[in-house]
Amino acid sequence: MPSAWLVLPTYNEAGNVEALVRAALPELAAATGPDAHRILIVDDSSPDGTGAIADRLATELDAVEVLHRSAKEGLGRAYLAGFRRALDAGAELVLEMDSDLSHDPVDIPRLVEAGRDADLVLGSRYVEGGGIVNWGLGRRLLSRGGSWYARTVLGVPIRDLTGGFKCFRREVLERLDLATVHAGGYGFQVELTYRALEAGFRVREIPIVFHERHAGASKMSGRIALEAVWKVPALRLRSAGKSHRDRSGRL
Repeated sequence: MPSAWLVLPTYNEAGNVEALVRAALPELAAATGPDAHRILIVDDSSPDGTGAIADRLATELDAVEVLHRSAKEGLGRAYLAGFRRALDAGAELVLEMDSDLSHDPVDIPRLVEAGRDADLVLGSRYVEGGGIVNWGLGRRLLSRGGSWYARTVLGVPIRDLTGGFKCFRREVLERLDLATVHAGGYGFQVELTYRALEAGFRVREIPIVFHERHAGASKMSGRIALEAVWKVPALRLRSAGKSHRDRSGRL
């Protein structure tokens, strides 16, 4: 079975991180075998003690390690740091999920299994069988509208471009040249999936049910939402410019 790393970015998740880690570990073991998995907690100096909880878990559990970062630099930067650590350690599959228990760890084996015939697997709220629990109408409309906007502007068939429950084959992350990823907030999720599609990788969505966070406050802000809005057309323009340069180079 392939080795798999689960990257968990944290900032003020003291009420969630231990329950998530302890629930995710047996699911990773079931998907990959007892010695072929690892959880990497990437903590951005959380003031609520999340980092200390993570360190204790790493002491108690052999398959857990912690990457401490000196400042809060955004979701995308935390993931990129985690991805680099996983790749350097030889991970064949790299998974990501939210650290607030909004993604159900029981779905981890389904993502890994789907990775047998796909390069990037997305846990999708918006394909048949997927859904959202305990969100109000406003948040549902905002989320669906954001995915529709990104899908329309980018011209791709993916239903849930903004979700953060994914399984990458290492070849995808190596090809994407992580140093050139621009988005730092939730636009990061859109950018990586779009770039994977543009590179010709096989992307598959499988249904998941998304739950409201277990504890703590949402990290979504107006600035993060605005970044996602303007990053989407910027991605399309950048891709069009690259295609033009590639064609010019062949003439």
